[in-house]
Amino acid sequence: MNADVIEKLKVLAESAKYDVSCASSGTVRKNKAGTLGNTVGGIGVCHSFAEDGRCISLLKVMLTNYCIYDCAYCINRQSNDIRRATLSVSELVDITIEFYRRNYIEGLFLSSGVVRSPDYTMERLVRVAKDLRLVHRFNGYIHLKSIPGASRELVNEAGLYADRLSVNVEIPNEDSLKRLAPEKDFQSVFLPMKYIQQGVLESKEERQKFRHAPRFAPAGQSTQMIVGATGDTDKDILGLSSALYQRPTMKRVYYSGYISVNHYDTRLPTLKQPPLVRENRLYQADWLLRFYQFKVDEIVDDAFPHLDLEIDPKLAWALRHPEHFPVDINKADYEMLLRIPGIGVKSAQLIVTSRRYSRLGIYQLKKIGVVLKKAQYFITCHELPTKTVNELKPENVRALLLPKLKKRIDENQLSFQFADE
Repeated sequence: MNADVIEKLKVLAESAKYDVSCASSGTVRKNKAGTLGNTVGGIGVCHSFAEDGRCISLLKVMLTNYCIYDCAYCINRQSNDIRRATLSVSELVDITIEFYRRNYIEGLFLSSGVVRSPDYTMERLVRVAKDLRLVHRFNGYIHLKSIPGASRELVNEAGLYADRLSVNVEIPNEDSLKRLAPEKDFQSVFLPMKYIQQGVLESKEERQKFRHAPRFAPAGQSTQMIVGATGDTDKDILGLSSALYQRPTMKRVYYSGYISVNHYDTRLPTLKQPPLVRENRLYQADWLLRFYQFKVDEIVDDAFPHLDLEIDPKLAWALRHPEHFPVDINKADYEMLLRIPGIGVKSAQLIVTSRRYSRLGIYQLKKIGVVLKKAQYFITCHELPTKTVNELKPENVRALLLPKLKKRIDENQLSFQFADE
């Protein structure tokens, strides 16, 4: 690999670091004779996580950081005076194969700035994936970022070679998007999403008839939203996420705390650091939507449009609704168990299974993996002496569970106080 290619790779890898929707999951293509790589095994420098929790190393790079768009929040915007570089299709293909053979990576995450037109750029991205699959017989993971505004034909071709396709929403409100990125609108984003969805569903139907029919984007699609670049509330963000998850092929919505890279643009807020705590709370709320059977209006509503930054969203919901507690661990249904702070999906499943054979107490719950530090205030079970949220009052339970305040509160004194009342 010559010095010029290495230098371009450094520039383009640096430009790609702001895209967080880089995960390897949802596909199980194995290594076969005459092919190179796979999506289900191997070890290397880990950068993302597979569906089963394994670390997966991906080459995360842009094809080019030149761009005809001037999005206010993007480091690669047209008006910025930054180092620019472009890799040819053959150079990027060679780098991917070379890195794989050296066990640096297990797959490719490829995005690009928009040059000439969305279709021109998309066509070059597709050529990279196509050459890897057909010329080099590369069987590893490929994630392509579909370009907003790309034609249906190119998106359909991309889905034949990529494991996952994604189109970034970026800003959850269309008016804000047009203000910060005048060349973009929701239609240019959601049309490619629709094409991907149709391709996946048509492929699934075809494979039911013909066993060896080609698979289309077997790992589905994902998207990303920037958090903190606009005044949109968590209710706005989660409302859009919930709507996207109603689509059968949407696997993940990623949230990226806004990083102030263009300080001179007055349309953007001036932040000393990214809103990482808010980003984390959004991921927790997203988890509740996907796996805990919560609805958006249960997590955020007009009265509480923002997530509580001090406590996780499930605990916040439980403290706002003490009327649902305490819950009898030995009688409650699975759906209610999922709503108890400190009990996860696996813990709830184990509780439902275990209580068929005996009544559950503190010892059994600890073995199952329940976080009793939180759960003890919201449940009743065999041999659980702790006062519940209704006896202690929600505000006092909140204080007990806040790390900063916990040192100032003596739980024994609090229990004694309520015993005297």
